[in-house]
Amino acid sequence: MKFRFLLWMLGRLMAKASRTNSDFQQQLAGKDLVFQLHTLDGKVSRQFIIKDQRVTSRSGSAAEPAFAIGFKDAAYGFATMQAKNKQLAFMQGIQNKDIQIQGNPALVIWFQGLLKYVVPKKKTKNDLKKAA
Repeated sequence: MKFRFLLWMLGRLMAKASRTNSDFQQQLAGKDLVFQLHTLDGKVSRQFIIKDQRVTSRSGSAAEPAFAIGFKDAAYGFATMQAKNKQLAFMQGIQNKDIQIQGNPALVIWFQGLLKYVVPKKKTKNDLKKAA
């Protein structure tokens, strides 16, 4: 359930960023594709549609995604996407075959770069001091 919610929330955050964040919109320029994140057992799947510099998402599998990232199960997918060092977690998962990538691997790297515009940064002690 947590993984399903995480994917839904990711879709919402990406949709908002595609409307309000000019840096994010630049990353979407020229892209017209569908990709999906899912579990390998097929229990959880969400597709993300990028068209006209906007992102929408819906549950279910895409017919022909440009790329797909499959996690061995929902708990593993949630843990990987919440890891402090996401890049390391993904690389280990791919090596262990707990994460499978289908389609264009260059687009997977592009997608991982998109996440820095979407995932809220955690406030540090210095940020809290500046706000006070």
